Amino acid sequence: MKAILQRLSAIRYRGDRVECPCCGGRFRRFVAGGVRRREGARCPGCGSLERHRLLWLFLERFSTLYQKPYRVLHVAPEEQLARHLARQPNLRYLSADLNSPIAMERVDLTRIPHANASFDVVLCCHVLEHIPDDRRAMRELRRVLAPGGWGILQTPVHSIDRTVEDASVTDPAERRRRFGQPDHVRVYGRDFHDRLRAAGFRVHRIRWSIKELDPAEVERFGLRRGEAVVVVTPDPAAAPDGDPG
Repeated sequence: MKAILQRLSAIRYRGDRVECPCCGGRFRRFVAGGVRRREGARCPGCGSLERHRLLWLFLERFSTLYQKPYRVLHVAPEEQLARHLARQPNLRYLSADLNSPIAMERVDLTRIPHANASFDVVLCCHVLEHIPDDRRAMRELRRVLAPGGWGILQTPVHSIDRTVEDASVTDPAERRRRFGQPDHVRVYGRDFHDRLRAAGFRVHRIRWSIKELDPAEVERFGLRRGEAVVVVTPDPAAAPDGDPG
């Protein structure tokens, strides 16, 4: 049923003003989407949101993902991207999640069942804000990332200095009020990068959607102006904690 509805939506909004890099569809406009129903957020063809299109374009245009043999861990896989990556002949691809029905492996991110340095690339977008012990999850991602590897760890970061969290808040309505969604457990502030560094990463924040893309492309692909891609690499001075127990 979902596939049928998406095909009908793609036909309804067919045009040439905007383009989705995830599915290749061209439409009159992107439609409202997201938990808070942002106008122009969702692709009427595949359902991608701004962050999905941002990630797709970054990997395609500004990374070496499709050029080298990589072992890839894709956490909470985005459906369109997961299918695309699984088909790439240069990648040893694994998708993982605690609940996603499309993930290849069921994984608790605070106890990743793989040895140190098991992956060359880690993709983990809009996940850490859902995990109570996010610091342990960050350390686990650092542990399984091989020397010389890289990752993309995206999450909503707000214009506040310090992250707001309260483990005693479990009511979904109160979580929505305080953290933005009923399944979020915090609102990250600018200290998000400090948490990543404490976990053993070097942080490279790239505002490429404005600097590298023509403004007309930002509009055409339906990106959020100013959104940054957070690329991490292992800090050699911070050794992983060790194999999982």
